[in-house]
This record gives sequence, C-alpha cells and structure tokens, in this order.
Amino acid sequence: MDKQAVHDDYERTRTAFRALLDGAADEELGRRSNGTRWTNRQLLFHMLLGFLIMRALLALARIMARLPAGVGRGWARLLNAGTKPFDAVNFAGSWLGGSLMPRRAMIVLCDRTIAALHRRLDRENDISLAKGMPYPTRWDPCFREFMTAADLYRFPVRHFDFHREQLSLN
Repeated sequence: MDKQAVHDDYERTRTAFRALLDGAADEELGRRSNGTRWTNRQLLFHMLLGFLIMRALLALARIMARLPAGVGRGWARLLNAGTKPFDAVNFAGSWLGGSLMPRRAMIVLCDRTIAALHRRLDRENDISLAKGMPYPTRWDPCFREFMTAADLYRFPVRHFDFHREQLSLN
C-alpha cells in the first residue's frame, strides 16, 4: 500500500470538503441533491460520516481478523440481512446531522478526523494493513466482499468521491 497516496487523497478530500461548504450559499446547501433524498448539506454530512466511522471499522476488522473466517462471513451475512434497518438509520443520521450541525463544526470535525486518520495510518505496518474481514456489500457501493485495513483506509475517499457526483451545487 502506498501510504503517501492515501495521505494525499485525504488532503485532497479535506480541502474539497472545506471548499464545498465554504463556497456554497445556504440556498444551494438546502437544495435536493441528485439521486438521493438528502439535501446537499445532508449529503455533505453523509460524506463526512464515511470518515467518522473509520475508527469503528478498523477496530472491527482487527477483532474479526483474530476469529475464524466463518465468523466474519456469518457476520457479513447477518449485516447484509439487516440492510433495511441500516438504511433507515443511515438516512436519519445523515438527515439529522446535516440539518443541525453548523458548517464550521462540520469543517472542524472533518479536519480533526482526517488528522487522526493520518496519525493512525502512520502507525500501521504491512502486517496490520493486510488484516481484514468480510463486509456487507449491500450496505455501501464502496464495500467489497472482503476488505483489508489498507482497503478501509481508502474507503472514505472512495465514498466521498462517489457521493460528490450527487451534489447539485453550482
């Protein structure tokens, strides 16, 4: 894994997130996004959420990597079976966070979260980056059937770029 490329992608994304929030008028942020039920502001919060969940995803991958492979596959199947409740919580959380969190707070949270991911990535080694687990592919278009820690570090940028295409900002 090219750690520097991941660091560069984090910085590109952090800069883009700030520019999107700073450059949009309130009216634009309140406009419906393309292909989602969220406004642009709510979708931006959802894009930030992709970074916020990284601590949990990495911790879960470390735990599952220690268990027999069948446990991880069963866990992924169980999560896939719970896609509808997950979708409801995912929608509501992004709707609520994007509706209530001020722009400045979203930017600060993004900056702090990405800074923490930079530090965490720097502490990883090839062995820890190779560990992974099966994932519920129905939960997110960026999830694959099996993801290593290296894949997870790339996930929030892929998630961000995927949803950036859905923004309806000028």
